Amino acid sequence: MNSALARSIADLSNRWRNHFSRWRNLSKSSHLRRGVRGEKLACRYLKRSGYKILLRNFRGRTGGEIDVVCRDNDTLVFVEVKTRGGEDFGRPVEAVDREKRKRISRGALAWMRMLDNPDIFFRFDVVEVVIADDAKPR
Repeated sequence: MNSALARSIADLSNRWRNHFSRWRNLSKSSHLRRGVRGEKLACRYLKRSGYKILLRNFRGRTGGEIDVVCRDNDTLVFVEVKTRGGEDFGRPVEAVDREKRKRISRGALAWMRMLDNPDIFFRFDVVEVVIADDAKPR
């Protein structure tokens, strides 16, 4: 292969790579923005419903994670927030698969260990947020 053709192919390859990496980053950043907005809306909903928000985005040392830790009266609540742009591929709660439930459980165990394993009631909730482009979030 001559060097001019090799440079053309390399140049074209680089342009395509740059084009798709910009698209991938844009897609990821809009996905992350939607998730952050969903968590804010979920916290607002929980507060209006009488919950006391204790912490957002808790990460345990064992790899566990909890989107929102809050209190509903005397019950500690570990909340997973799932935000979607629509329900074309199912409800947001359907994305809470076995692996996600394990991470949530590990996060809850880490939180309880931080409290020295108190004898309190706790539960796990999922808050679904759907933010469609042309509609009010629900």
